[in-house]
Amino acid sequence: MNSTTPTTQPDPALACTHCTRPRRKSRRTALLAVLMGFAILTGGCATVQKPDPLEPVNRKVFAFNEGLDKVVLKPTATAYKAVVPAPARTGISNFFSNLAEPWSAVNLMLQGRFKEGASDLGRFGTNSTVGVLGFVDFASDWGMPRHGEEFGRTLGTWGVGTGAYLVLPLFGPSTMRDAAALPVDSFGNPIGYVGNVPVRNTMTVMKAVDKRATYLDASRLIDEASLDKYTFVRDAYLQRRRQGQDLPPSDKTQDRPDVQDMTATQPSGG
Repeated sequence: MNSTTPTTQPDPALACTHCTRPRRKSRRTALLAVLMGFAILTGGCATVQKPDPLEPVNRKVFAFNEGLDKVVLKPTATAYKAVVPAPARTGISNFFSNLAEPWSAVNLMLQGRFKEGASDLGRFGTNSTVGVLGFVDFASDWGMPRHGEEFGRTLGTWGVGTGAYLVLPLFGPSTMRDAAALPVDSFGNPIGYVGNVPVRNTMTVMKAVDKRATYLDASRLIDEASLDKYTFVRDAYLQRRRQGQDLPPSDKTQDRPDVQDMTATQPSGG
């Protein structure tokens, strides 16, 4: 008597679960490769005299971002600033800045700046413990300044040119090199590893609103002073990137809003 052993069919849901992560990684790798290739191709078109060969397209994206900011982000940030006390807003800004310290340390070390990288790790450890999860910034007063490095500048230290100026939907001002670095920077964003989707989305929105609220005054000055806001934001952003400075207002002179800070008035995803 022949006995037939039933065959077990694989669960499609389980199979899908196992294949999702490799597919996501391959898509990110492919996107990074495309952006890097595009950065190399357009890098030859961008010069100091003409850094914005994609200006017609960039202006359209800029207008989209401005419209979104006017309707959604700016009113939300204004209400947030009016309701949340200044000390609480400072704590929230410190918290999100603290989350970025480990990735900054990694990039500093990739740039060969090991002393600064160790300082950022010490800064993260100090503010995460003594500073109560980063809400209080003791490290700055204790000789550990914030560097805020990311992979775009790491590529720059490796000899990769900035490429053409680029305005990204939601993210705002960028360059081809910085846009190519975004998928890599996403791996260093701790918020992306939060498993609870509502919590992760809430943190992402809170970070964007808090950052926008920080630059409300600066954006008003841009609106009042600049004849062509697009050109003003572009030139300020490119100047900041050439100088390698990306510090928050608290780390700069407070006598007047710095022109380099005003580029942050564009909607940002990060």
